[in-house]
Amino acid sequence: MGREDQGINNNLHRWQTIPRTLCFVTFGSGAERQVLLLRGAPTKRVWPNRLNGVGGHIERHEDFLSATLREVHEETGLTVAQPRLAGIVHIDSGAEVGIVMAVWTAEASNQNIVSSVEGALEWHSAVQLPTSDLVDDLAILLPKVLSMQPHDPPFFAHYSYDEHNQLRIAWQA
Repeated sequence: MGREDQGINNNLHRWQTIPRTLCFVTFGSGAERQVLLLRGAPTKRVWPNRLNGVGGHIERHEDFLSATLREVHEETGLTVAQPRLAGIVHIDSGAEVGIVMAVWTAEASNQNIVSSVEGALEWHSAVQLPTSDLVDDLAILLPKVLSMQPHDPPFFAHYSYDEHNQLRIAWQA
């Protein structure tokens, strides 16, 4: 099968998406479990000074897992173990192009992090997550991801925005 057999025709005006990855790196277990969050640099165009997981765009030559491991290493200096796909989020931004984001968890063997130009890294208690400064969806997404058990299947979600530009999240069972 050649690339023309993939059914892509640039003349068709179909919905297109940009692939992204988001990873929540953890350290420890139980009440001592920590999650690594990135406070976006004040100069960032998207989510400056807000807390998020680590991740980013998937390059043309990468798959979702390879991109996740690369982004985690670039943004934290960590080499993580046991990466696990937690879910897939389809984001309808209201534009002609949306986002498909693979959400992951992974375990760090230590807490020795190296900040990058993306922002400052902060370890937070997984049982006492910060309530302010989170990227809009994290107050809902992060507890869901961190409560997942190893045998749980990945979740599927759809993000969209209402007429007041408020985030709406629809979860698939």
